[in-house]
Amino acid sequence: MSATPQRRMTAAMVLVPVFAALAVWAFVWPAARVAPRDLPVGVAGPETAVTQLEKGFRQGGGAFELHRYADADAARAAIEDRSVYGAVVAGPAGPEVLVASAAGPAAAQLLQQAAAAQSPDGRVKVTDVVPSPSGDPRGSGMIASILPLALAGLAAGAVVTLLGLRGWRAATALVGASALVGLVAAAITDSWLGTIDGPWLAEAGVLGLTVLATGSAVAGFAALIGPPGIGIGAVLMVLLGNPFSGVTSAPEMLPEPVGTLGQLLPPGAGASLLRSVAFFDGAEAAAPLITLVVWALLGLALVLLGARRAPAGPGGRPAPGAATPEPAPVG
Repeated sequence: MSATPQRRMTAAMVLVPVFAALAVWAFVWPAARVAPRDLPVGVAGPETAVTQLEKGFRQGGGAFELHRYADADAARAAIEDRSVYGAVVAGPAGPEVLVASAAGPAAAQLLQQAAAAQSPDGRVKVTDVVPSPSGDPRGSGMIASILPLALAGLAAGAVVTLLGLRGWRAATALVGASALVGLVAAAITDSWLGTIDGPWLAEAGVLGLTVLATGSAVAGFAALIGPPGIGIGAVLMVLLGNPFSGVTSAPEMLPEPVGTLGQLLPPGAGASLLRSVAFFDGAEAAAPLITLVVWALLGLALVLLGARRAPAGPGGRPAPGAATPEPAPVG
């Protein structure tokens, strides 16, 4: 057996377990460490009762970031603006828990449990201010939609690269494919399954932009360094971006810096933006929108920049048809 095949065999034997270990860590570690970490919640009601509620919440250490509101209406408005995930309102009949299951069922359930622990009989009244749609009452469909978008973006970037598209042709293909994916995804998730129920075209735009941010980044990496760039994109967007997105719980419930990092990658930003557009009339949409636009523009810029480089074939050799320097005459 020659040296080169021997090295390839050894590389395969080593790299596959390393990749598997990284995948298990990326998916299992955040899921196993889900817990509230400065989760924004509100408290409202009479001064004495609110002080008692705050004292009870603070017994959990840094689990909750507390915000005071004058009354239940102010707390509801804060939930609808996505300033807090929910609120506990003290009243004569006992505490009432205001939640928004559309913002994350896990956060809503956690707040309900924390409030029940402070109630004398362990029971509280629960009002869902922004519920999940009837077609997806547990929010499972919304959660499940993020990984396919990441895979679609990865596929778009890989296909553009492997088909040899470069420059403006690659950029046009990425934009066109992403727009079509957004339309198809909105037709499935909104019109057919009812897992999201906001403005249809806005949802399609968010879905398409999420795919474009991922796909252009993958294609951009590949345009600069060749096919290995697809692997870098896969690690960032799928292997890290999906489990770090916080879509199954909330970014504040993931261990740091995972929660913050996830919101800086397209899957996490796309999930946050989709929730804002689909359920909260666009509240708190600016930050994730900027994140997706920056990724998309950066990726497209790399694609156009990479077009100025001579296309490389396997092993770094110039691809067929690439310009090669003329041999200089001797003597």
